[in-house]
Amino acid sequence: MSTPAPLPDAALVGDIEQFLQAVLTDLAPDPQEAARPGPGRPRVLPSLCLWAGLLVCVLRGFSSYQALWRLLSQRHLWFYPRFPVSDQVVYNRLAQEGTAPLEQLFTHLTAVLAARLAPYAQTSLAAFATAVVALDETTLDPVARLLPALRTAARGAAALLPGKLSGVFDLRLQQWREVRYQAAPYQNEKVAAPALVAALAPGTLVLADLGYFGFAWFDALTAQGLYWLSRLRAKTSYTVLHTYYARDGVFDGLVWLGAHRADRAAHAVRLVRFPVGATTHSYLTNVLDPRVFPLPEIAAVYARRWDIELAFKLIKQHLGLHLLWAAQPTLVLQQVWAVLIISQVLQALRLEIAGRAGAEPDEVSMALLVEYAPQFAYEGHDPVALLVATGRQYGFIRPSRRLRRTAPPIPLDHLAPLPPDLALTRPPRYAQRKCPARQVYAPPI
Repeated sequence: MSTPAPLPDAALVGDIEQFLQAVLTDLAPDPQEAARPGPGRPRVLPSLCLWAGLLVCVLRGFSSYQALWRLLSQRHLWFYPRFPVSDQVVYNRLAQEGTAPLEQLFTHLTAVLAARLAPYAQTSLAAFATAVVALDETTLDPVARLLPALRTAARGAAALLPGKLSGVFDLRLQQWREVRYQAAPYQNEKVAAPALVAALAPGTLVLADLGYFGFAWFDALTAQGLYWLSRLRAKTSYTVLHTYYARDGVFDGLVWLGAHRADRAAHAVRLVRFPVGATTHSYLTNVLDPRVFPLPEIAAVYARRWDIELAFKLIKQHLGLHLLWAAQPTLVLQQVWAVLIISQVLQALRLEIAGRAGAEPDEVSMALLVEYAPQFAYEGHDPVALLVATGRQYGFIRPSRRLRRTAPPIPLDHLAPLPPDLALTRPPRYAQRKCPARQVYAPPI
């Protein structure tokens, strides 16, 4: 892996709070801070300080709005003075202002980091694709039972589940592309899926688990000009259309999904299958040419779908989203956005450390990065430079324990050529199931 030269402003992201401070200050000023017409006391607490305080509380591991109030009123936040406000004022301001300021910050921060991380992007991952993303959902944990508003709720009640998050994660940049909040925790994954991929550029490769498996979903992705890769769901019927290669349990060929008239896909897809010990692994993709997407690369790329699971683990466990500070939906979403903003910075730190150290991202310990990076920053060190220099010595950069699934290579001269007149589309039938593209989707958080 090549080691790009460090960016000129590499020290900026060394101090996480300084980086957030710079990004916040770069945003347009809050128009509500200007003189307001009519009677009323001038606003004491600027919005910039309110949102900066919330982000710092998440970063420092605080766990309540009381901690935010103490930070603003009793301690100094960056270069701001103390603000003579009560805890109820802080709570009310958050409830009134909603999530728009944090959404704006997330969008702005994501654009800043995308430009910064370009030299470290893993462009060799499925190099034929415009981008490589993973799609998944996670349910917000039911620990809100500790909140007074929910203490009387029955165990297992839906009220204890604040909802779930649906996300698109960029595997090359290790950044969230989009996150949407679903109020219904038990809603099927396919309901929100088409809206999540609607803005993806043609040629993007989409990875998703079996929760998204469906003939209509696969056809919709293909019609949108997107590539996709999925495991084969057990008992899925198919008819072999063309065999590129079949030997010793290894298969690579084109199939029609759905062997019965009542349920069949419109587009032919590629099925690859290979044994690992006593287990046979099977994958489907609409990249039909095995020279473009060889069997070993399919196995390696699909294994990276696990990156989005680790990204959810970061926001739920390491950054404390399993401990919600409030039961009010608006305040829950504010905490979600704050955690996502911090996670973008931490994911960027890890990718930059890996790129400059000549390592893979999963070789940089995220748990240790979360624990020590703020401490290094408070002590005046640049966490990126420090961990690049000493990361291997102190175990911050270590061999990854992730399972590397390998598949046997198929020599190109062993591939049977595709007949030029082979039909690859047909009229579909979806067994009277509603196509996901026609569902009603939740708005983005």
